[in-house]
Amino acid sequence: MSIRLEGVYKAFGEVRVLEGFSLEVEEGETLVVLGRSGSGKSVMLKHIVGLLIPDRGGVWVDGRHVSELSTEELYLLRREVGYVFQFAALFDSMSVSENVGMGLQRLERVSRGEIRDRVEECLELVGLEGFGDRLPAELSGGQKKRAGIARAIATRPKYLLYDEPTTGLDPITKAVIDRLILRMSRELGVTGVVITHDMESAYKVADRIAMLHMGQRRFLGTPEEIRATEDPVVKGFIEGRPELLENAS
Repeated sequence: MSIRLEGVYKAFGEVRVLEGFSLEVEEGETLVVLGRSGSGKSVMLKHIVGLLIPDRGGVWVDGRHVSELSTEELYLLRREVGYVFQFAALFDSMSVSENVGMGLQRLERVSRGEIRDRVEECLELVGLEGFGDRLPAELSGGQKKRAGIARAIATRPKYLLYDEPTTGLDPITKAVIDRLILRMSRELGVTGVVITHDMESAYKVADRIAMLHMGQRRFLGTPEEIRATEDPVVKGFIEGRPELLENAS
């Protein structure tokens, strides 16, 4: 079973964002989705968890048609999908431990002791052991990103969605986040979808890479295949050569 988007259209007023976008994420892989700013990458992610509903087309997660789920069914689905926000989206008034454990508070039959142990386990996985009592304001940008990942994995999801996980980070911290994404896949068996325009990061973490362009899927293949492509739109993006895009369609 997997994530599947089929012929998805989405517009906001006169602005058409997705125009027949289709993509399938295979179980156990880390798939990176590339695209220029404003190309609809984050919009695509929000369809997977039902935060947005397609104007046309459909989205399925493990065979479940997301837009047809009841409120209770959608809640159960979201427990299986961890979401790592672009700017971590931690609650400033809550400690790191409270932020990480907030999703666990909603689970039935999970005791306070179990929540505490799970939070500590997740913080250790992302290299933040001993940081649980700190407030988000006391963390660096990279530490906030890692806390966001810890929160996303606390409910032991099957899927992890990463929205620009390395944006605004220095090269060393980016490398730390890349290693964490790989660790989530290899040690936890999580299926990942990573939204980024950072090619260095994409090559490190991806099993496959897709490119979203003008609302549609322009490319899908391995890192080796995208490096070898002669498509001027894809080549222009990954090599930072806008002149290749000028006459491309």
